[in-house]
Amino acid sequence: MGELILIRHGETEWSRSGQHTSYTDLPLTPLGERQARALAPLLADRLITLTLVSPLVRARRTAELAGLTGPRITPELREWDYGGYEGVTTDEIRLTRPEWNLWTDGVAPGPEAHPGETPAEVGVRADRVLADVAEAADRDRDGDIALVAHSHFLRVLTARYLGLTPAEGMLFQLATGAVSRLGTEHGNPVITALNVTLPESLFPGAVPESPERDRA
Repeated sequence: MGELILIRHGETEWSRSGQHTSYTDLPLTPLGERQARALAPLLADRLITLTLVSPLVRARRTAELAGLTGPRITPELREWDYGGYEGVTTDEIRLTRPEWNLWTDGVAPGPEAHPGETPAEVGVRADRVLADVAEAADRDRDGDIALVAHSHFLRVLTARYLGLTPAEGMLFQLATGAVSRLGTEHGNPVITALNVTLPESLFPGAVPESPERDRA
């Protein structure tokens, strides 16, 4: 395999407001669509032979606008299940849990269909994705593999790729519409690029100001 390319979807209304978004299936904002289109030049020189995409519309639309063809929908790439914190901001959570940290404390229980996940449970999913990627890489040793998914899940996957614990995903930041790359150096797993975006001044058309929030 060449490299593992990680792509976070473009902006949604909740990523803009800082609300935790896992299973809520929000579309991209107009800025999010421009962010997704701006991925194309960042990927133009890559030989991407396989694209795996989260089933949620924000990820699927990002892959489409980025020009990634033949994506394979992969449920394991869904975002960290935030349970009872779905749609809630960190500031709101800390009104009752001042020291709360997603990476070490997990989430409050949610409804039956979405009870929430611990960091370790998200790590298990990430390990399964990495195993699938390794199997695909054995079949094609030259091309890159792209994953189009969500902030917290991709941060956990990066940690696991490097041999770190799931909670150490807190060390990495991923903006909306950002590209990161994982590869090897002398046989060791490394980050070859992290959180790369095209400057908004180079996006097509006028781009309004939008504060980036670290939410899926």
